[in-house]
Amino acid sequence: MKDLVSLPVRNAAGVLVVVETPAGSRVKLKLDPDLGHVTVSRPLPLGLHYPFDWGFIPSTRAEDGDPLDAMLYGPGPGQPGTVVPARILGVLKVEQNRKQGPGRQRNDRLFLAPVEAAHGDAPKDVFAFAPRLRSELEDFFVWSTRWEKKDLRFLGWDGIDEAEALLSAAERAARGGQR
Repeated sequence: MKDLVSLPVRNAAGVLVVVETPAGSRVKLKLDPDLGHVTVSRPLPLGLHYPFDWGFIPSTRAEDGDPLDAMLYGPGPGQPGTVVPARILGVLKVEQNRKQGPGRQRNDRLFLAPVEAAHGDAPKDVFAFAPRLRSELEDFFVWSTRWEKKDLRFLGWDGIDEAEALLSAAERAARGGQR
């Protein structure tokens, strides 16, 4: 299997998203770059499942040191390791406890739609999501990390321009540049 973490950020079709956890999964899956395979990260609390495919954007590094998190608004479920060309819809800005040591760090979630969306029904941006959907997505992230001591705090939803800027910064950080 090719090194999925090192794929380009984009191809001619769009931003590339690597699916780790498919929609409907009751466990969080994570690509282990050392093994080159997707592994079980943790079970979700009872009654919870991923609402959409979850993964990352390759060749990026977010503030938490991992590739930039991505959720694919679409029909799902995909399969772990699937690479999906997508377009950016926006970002949910998130702050959480630092993985190592005291303090807090950003751990934003980019929202994208597959370029080949079923029936052309993908919204133009995250602000086209119903307010209830945005609220339920926030609740999902809180409850899915409930036992992880992350203490998520939402800093708000932002549109395509802010998400593109975040993606550019994470791409520079992965190349060794400053965020």
